[in-house]
Amino acid sequence: MSGVRGLGARWRRRRPLRTRMALAASAAVALVAVGVCTAAFFVIRYELLHQLDLSLTQSATRVIQANRGEDPQVVAGECRYLSAPACAQIVPADPAADPAEPYVLPVSAPVREVAEGTRAPYYSNVHRFGQPLRMLTTRFGDGQALQVALRADPVDKGVRQAAALLAAVGAVGVLLAGLLGSAVSRTGLAPVARLTATAERIASTRDPRHRIELPPGPPGRQDEVTRLAASFNTMLSELEQSVTSQRRLVADASHELRTPLTALRANAELLARGDRLTPTQRARASGALERGIREVTGLVNDLIELARDEEPLPLLEDVHVAEMTEHAVALARTHWPHTPFHLEVEPDAVHAVRPGVPARLARLLTNLLDNAAKFSPPGTPVEVTLGAYGPGGSAVASGSGAGGLKLTVRDHGPGIPAADLPHVFDRFYRAQSARALPGSGLGLAMARHIARAHGAELTAGAAAGGGALFTLTFGPEEATASVPKTPE
Repeated sequence: MSGVRGLGARWRRRRPLRTRMALAASAAVALVAVGVCTAAFFVIRYELLHQLDLSLTQSATRVIQANRGEDPQVVAGECRYLSAPACAQIVPADPAADPAEPYVLPVSAPVREVAEGTRAPYYSNVHRFGQPLRMLTTRFGDGQALQVALRADPVDKGVRQAAALLAAVGAVGVLLAGLLGSAVSRTGLAPVARLTATAERIASTRDPRHRIELPPGPPGRQDEVTRLAASFNTMLSELEQSVTSQRRLVADASHELRTPLTALRANAELLARGDRLTPTQRARASGALERGIREVTGLVNDLIELARDEEPLPLLEDVHVAEMTEHAVALARTHWPHTPFHLEVEPDAVHAVRPGVPARLARLLTNLLDNAAKFSPPGTPVEVTLGAYGPGGSAVASGSGAGGLKLTVRDHGPGIPAADLPHVFDRFYRAQSARALPGSGLGLAMARHIARAHGAELTAGAAAGGGALFTLTFGPEEATASVPKTPE
């Protein structure tokens, strides 16, 4: 048995899916066709025999009615030539009362039992005069049995004709089953064939821009294979976007790294000739080399952070957002001593807690504060506000703990031009007015990446009265309750 199963498994592996599906569909339809024809044959055979038995019963009834009171040894009908409507004979229960002439129809012990009344009437098949006969043996009065026979060759001929006709119909049904199975497999697996061809084309060309052609029709009425092809197209779109983003990141990173690496090499070559430099020149070159190393290190770290798809779950823990915001603002004050930072924490957000990676959220806040301070004129404040909101953005009752959190960072600088607003979170994007300022253009891109990894959303817009306004929105605490926490 295990050998048969192994043979079947090898056969399935060697046969294409289309062939297996065609054979399975053809076999199912062929079995149905053969089964229907077989059932029809037995039904026709039963009906023909049933009609012949009804004719025998009617003939027996007529003979009984016509021969009441007659000599029970009379033989009726021209049985020898079977020219009469039916061949009939009367048989007594006692063999001693048999007529002198031999019986035309065979007389056996069951016939005597019917005559005695110890056996029920029955039908039987006999041969006489070179012809098949269907015979009914029933009781005729007291101590007598009546045998009535009719030719059965018309029924046999009809059964043979029905068998030949149904066999032909069954053969045609099997042939049609094969054709239909092939058509069904070809039509049903057409999207799969297109999916396979597209996947092979992408594997050979490494170009994810290819798509599978979908049949027309509303999305709600698509079959499973078409939905699979649509899902594959969606996956290809995501893959294309990921590959394009990766290529753009590599191109932008190589462009951004070229300048600091060139400066590092120049300073390194200059320090290599240190015997020709004065102490002041050597110190200046060393400082430039150190700043270049820090710049390249920060840029590489930013690229590594942006390449991370999601936050590591083992590092998640409950973060007190208000305390972290206060710490980030205090740190920003030391980095930007000429920029005042005003922090306002609303009462309903003082004890707010969200799951996250503290170092990553601190980096997000630091990037927002550094960006605001960089574009703020000296002496103008950067305003930071942390509050809670309810459904639809409405305020919540103080201390209720319900709703989400909203952190806003507003500066009083020139603001973000409308043309630059859609690209402000793009990697390495720097507006025309910001290209003279220090930075690589990765700070805001990293801030949004960290926000989305924590289930938050970071948006940018224009503040009322001038300046830029960045809004960090956390959802309700219930929405993040299922995030795994670090065990204490």
